[in-house]
Amino acid sequence: MTIFKDFIDIHTHGIGKYDTRTGSPENILQMAALHFSQGTGSVLPTIYPDSIDEMRKNMEAVRRAMVIQKRSEASSQSPSATRRGGKSEVNNSMILGVNLEGPFLNPARCGAMDKDVFLKPSVSSLKKLIAGYEDIIKIITIAPEMPGSLKVIEKCSELNIKVNMGHSDATYNQAMEGKKAGATGITHLFNAMRPFHHREPGLAGLGLIDEDLYTEVIADGIHLHPKTIELIFSRKRLDRIILVSDSVKGRKTGKGAVYNKGGVLAGSAMTIDSVVKRLRSVGIPDAEIIEASKDNPARYIGLR
Repeated sequence: MTIFKDFIDIHTHGIGKYDTRTGSPENILQMAALHFSQGTGSVLPTIYPDSIDEMRKNMEAVRRAMVIQKRSEASSQSPSATRRGGKSEVNNSMILGVNLEGPFLNPARCGAMDKDVFLKPSVSSLKKLIAGYEDIIKIITIAPEMPGSLKVIEKCSELNIKVNMGHSDATYNQAMEGKKAGATGITHLFNAMRPFHHREPGLAGLGLIDEDLYTEVIADGIHLHPKTIELIFSRKRLDRIILVSDSVKGRKTGKGAVYNKGGVLAGSAMTIDSVVKRLRSVGIPDAEIIEASKDNPARYIGLR
């Protein structure tokens, strides 16, 4: 049985020479084409935290890319295209919308991101950020412990925007408050969050044991130790695990990770197909991999 096709990647910042820090829809389409060449059928381009104006510019690039893609697909399926020998398949991954990783994050858990552009959570800032893009924003990452976050989470929930908790120093109780406010997922479990402690499990502990929250997993063998990946698949409810690449543009190491100039882990250079191969190599069954790489992300963002 082959499963190396039609993956859904809901967390990708970039690939090759391209990323979402752009005003050009062509750059987004190039991202989609590169992902498609590696077996990913659909992507959710993920916007970096930045000023509201810059994030809106990035979202506009994605929206325009989606329009171009839809026009191209419609044209290729038209009767005239068929008569000309046109194909009914567009050779890039379907762009599903956008994923906003921030800007309402905790500077203490910035990872490789620029903490100086993080914003204090407020409903007014949220409205300025998302106005006119509500229809394409599928997910936003918020640190639930930051003052004002719970109201922002509640507002996103009202707008049917999925809220992931992440880049967070939340305690277990603070993470639970985020869930009660409407958060439904966790961004890259264990990464950029308070480490698990036996007396304070934090957001990571909640993500591992909670029966409702979806959890992103970067299974490249660098972001998470292979035994940690095994722990997640053995303990976490299977239909709540979502494999993501967290891919970024830039030069990769031999193991597929990307680091910034300061030597901080900044993301992955792998696509989902490479992640799947690694999971197979550590003994995760194909049926579980299919759920985590196709079924679960589709369900989470409302494709099923």
